Amino acid sequence: MKYFVTGGAGFIGSNFIRYLLNRHHNIKILNFDSLTYAGNLNNLSDIETDPRYFFVRGDLSEVKEIENAFDRFQPDFVINFAAESHVDRSILQPDIFVKSNVLGVLNLLQVSLNHGVKKYVQISTDEVYGSLGKTGMFTEKTQLDPRSPYSASKASADLLTQAYFHTFNLPVNITRCSNNYGPYQFPEKLIPLTILNCLNGKKIPVYGDGLNVRDWIHVEDHCSAIDYVLQKGRPGKVYNIGANNERSNIEIVKLIIQILAELRPDLKISEELVSYVEDRKGHDQRYAIDSTKIQKDLKWKPSISFEHGLKDTVRWYLDHHDWLDTIITKGYLEYYQRVYANRFPV
Repeated sequence: MKYFVTGGAGFIGSNFIRYLLNRHHNIKILNFDSLTYAGNLNNLSDIETDPRYFFVRGDLSEVKEIENAFDRFQPDFVINFAAESHVDRSILQPDIFVKSNVLGVLNLLQVSLNHGVKKYVQISTDEVYGSLGKTGMFTEKTQLDPRSPYSASKASADLLTQAYFHTFNLPVNITRCSNNYGPYQFPEKLIPLTILNCLNGKKIPVYGDGLNVRDWIHVEDHCSAIDYVLQKGRPGKVYNIGANNERSNIEIVKLIIQILAELRPDLKISEELVSYVEDRKGHDQRYAIDSTKIQKDLKWKPSISFEHGLKDTVRWYLDHHDWLDTIITKGYLEYYQRVYANRFPV
């Protein structure tokens, strides 16, 4: 089987490629990635010499580049991770998100249809559902209600994917996952940002009162769920993926501080680093995923407890200073300043 993985140099995509190679032997994988700021081939340095793995630099907004890659590789499966994925960046530059997450997906769907792929999987997010109150969970039947340019672009991609199933009979699935954590995550996200700032003795920015709730899943559990959907998912179906780990942002930050204080007592890390800052525009209050459908229909279930997974993640960042050094570029620092410099403590 041949897998065409877009965005495979990013956080989840690189973990998925490694997951496939570790569990399936008679396969070939083409990683199609434009290598934007969050795409880093160092994420896959340990498998780059594997004869089953190939890389092509390409942009989903350029349909000819997709067609050329398909003509050469002739994939059976297409898994689309490629996306601009950070809410703060979408507020600053929404046009980039529409180009990548909507027009890029349209191009990929059309080329997949033209080449008769066996399965197309669109990797989406729970953010397309909007925000929950204190109770309830997102199911696959929850109405789409995106609140940011990022989630609106992902919801648009989901609708295009469903349209290609209903109109053209393209065999598709859509997966909507809760917040991921684990190795190789770019430090604009809460967990790696908190770890990095702790290690550097910098203030940890926490939006608003820190009580916004997210549902967390280890990236390896997410990868296993996608593999189940690829192999067993019924065409046209949406599958929510989650691990029932609801935590407030401030709870996550304090857990990381506690773990680092235990692993690196020499750094004298404490909660004094926490800095509550002006809230993000349109900040969703709570996400919670109901993954009953994938667990019942496909017999998938998560296997990594949050406590174990978070501690392993912190250890991974402690052990991979070389990887962090490749990430903390001038561009990253300029972005960090742009997002947080004008936010005032609350």
